[in-house]
Amino acid sequence: MRDFLRFLCVFVCLLLTVLSPLSALAESATPEEVVAKVTEAAAYVAQGGEAVFPEFNDPKGKWAWKDTYVFVYRCSDMLILAHPSAKLIGLEPEKIKDAKGAFISMELCGVVEDADSGWAEYYWPKVGEENPSRKVTYMRKVPGTPYTVGAGIYSDSVTAEELNAKMK
Repeated sequence: MRDFLRFLCVFVCLLLTVLSPLSALAESATPEEVVAKVTEAAAYVAQGGEAVFPEFNDPKGKWAWKDTYVFVYRCSDMLILAHPSAKLIGLEPEKIKDAKGAFISMELCGVVEDADSGWAEYYWPKVGEENPSRKVTYMRKVPGTPYTVGAGIYSDSVTAEELNAKMK
């Protein structure tokens, strides 16, 4: 019986070792999920206008999933209008820099300056973390409004350039 319990303990430990990384991978958003969710959010904002912004501020709401979330910008003045991190809403664009000194608002709004949508890269902390990670964010203009919605993935391998090329 003792040998069986040892075997069972070792088996469970091995199983957890194998499954833990897989479960972490399952909780990462994919570029395809981001595009779908942002497209849905753009249609939602087009229909509901500013009245729906508070829904994007809820870190446990419909617009937050896996390891990411949708946010709302007004690119004409580069202001964040809705975001699950309340401290970012309305913050002056020059105060939002990434770990490498890039102005994030300029990066994000720059991809929709001459197009309806696109991907941008910068460094930003993952939800619940303090240290920044490489983030690739998809931005989409909301038709008929001054708003743009976005969401991103954390990746060390996928680039905005690759994702933008796939969109063409």
